[in-house]
This record gives sequence, C-alpha cells and structure tokens, in this order.
Amino acid sequence: MAQYVPPASIHTLTHTAPGLVIHYPQVYGLMDPGAEEAINRAIILQIQDMQREQQQVQTGTNPQTTGTFEIKTNEHGILSLVLTNYTYSEHMAHGYTVTKGLTFATATGKSYALSDLFRPGSGYQAILAVEVNRQIKERGIPVLENSPVAVSPNQDFYLADKSLVIFYPLYAITPYYVGFPMFPVSVYDLLGLAAENGLLSDLAADVV
Repeated sequence: MAQYVPPASIHTLTHTAPGLVIHYPQVYGLMDPGAEEAINRAIILQIQDMQREQQQVQTGTNPQTTGTFEIKTNEHGILSLVLTNYTYSEHMAHGYTVTKGLTFATATGKSYALSDLFRPGSGYQAILAVEVNRQIKERGIPVLENSPVAVSPNQDFYLADKSLVIFYPLYAITPYYVGFPMFPVSVYDLLGLAAENGLLSDLAADVV
C-alpha cells in the first residue's frame, strides 16, 4: 500500500510569436519549490530542443509551428507528459512532428530516463525489445528494416494507466504515414525488473 499523493497542479501557458503558438504545462504549488522549478525548467528546455530539431528538418520558408501537450499520469507522485511540436514550412512535401515524453518524481523534480526505471543488470532492454517486436508482428505494423527493433536506455516513453508506453520518432522504425508507433507494456509485468522503490513500483501500488 502507498500513501496518497495529491496530483500536481498544472497551468496551461501559451507562448506566441510570428508563425509560432506553443501551449505548454507549468507546474505550481508543489511542496518543494526546488522540485517545481526543476520540472518547469526541464519542460522549457525540452520545448527549445524540439524547436531546434524542427528548424533542421523544416527548411522551407514561412514556417508555422504549433506546440501542444498531454498529461499522461499525474498521480502517486509521478508526473508523466508528452510534448508535441508540429511545423510546416512552405515548399516542403509535408509537415514534421516531434514528440517527446517527460517523466518526473514530483517530490524531488527528478527527470527519469527509461534506464532509471529498472535495476542495473536486469536485462530490461532485451525484454522490452521482445515485447515491442511481438506487438509489431501481432498488430501488423510496417517497419523499415527486416531486423528486430531495439530498445535503447534513453528510449522515448511515458507512463499511463498502469502501463509503460514506449514509442519511436518519425522514420525511426516505420514509414512516415504510420506516425509514432507506441507499445504499451503493463507495469505489473515489469515489477521483477523494476528499480527498488522506483516509479514503476509506485505506479503499480494500491493507494490507501
């Protein structure tokens, strides 16, 4: 059993400039102001990185960018969200979308990579890769290469509804029209690999 942790309070803020509208979350009211600052700074830095990536891909004229977000988990002291940035510039064949997941412990403001969720030496990458490739086959997802798809320690992910959801950028493993292939894995199937007292255990715990 885990103690109840209230959800983080979140504002939606909007940054506008010529050709640019970015909606993004701002956390407020956390017990630790330092944790709050760390989370909000990480969100801003990620948005800036996404804009730089877009500028490298969308090299046409008069770029138009829209940024949005989704809150995937806001419970058990976990905040997991997805930021999405779409840009189209004139004379390009189509627009380009960048999507990134961010996951935090609201008590500390720590940002988690996929590798942080698992015990060292647990073999989580190979186990997750088996599941990803099983879902690719079962769901008939077209892939660009014949070789099995791998899972990296810094793989994009988010946490939602008692699941770890792994996803891949455009063109990484599938054709453009597929979008962002996403692969949910039940956290209950991963507890044997999970870091001790980590986010997966917190997400799976019942609350009293």
